[in-house]
Amino acid sequence: MNAKINIAELPEFDMAEHLDSDQAIAEYLTIVLEENDPAELTAALGTIARARGMTEVARSSGLTREALYKALRPTSQPRFDTIMKVLSSMGLKLSVQPVSHV
Repeated sequence: MNAKINIAELPEFDMAEHLDSDQAIAEYLTIVLEENDPAELTAALGTIARARGMTEVARSSGLTREALYKALRPTSQPRFDTIMKVLSSMGLKLSVQPVSHV
């Protein structure tokens, strides 16, 4: 007999728990960037910052913790320089590749 699973009792998935290495973070961010959705990029940076520790990311980026949370909300539209500060503080950088036309 199959036991019924109560969905409310399942643990909530948190991507930040799975970003435990630089490689995992790079792969996650690459996938998000391929979606070409600025809101998803902002949310992903927030997830990565939580995985790395918001306080440490805020400190090393020169932002206050509150400003970092505000800038990385999924509904926010952070300035490009803020994104670059956050990426740099997490030891990440963006790179550009030509789009292949098939």
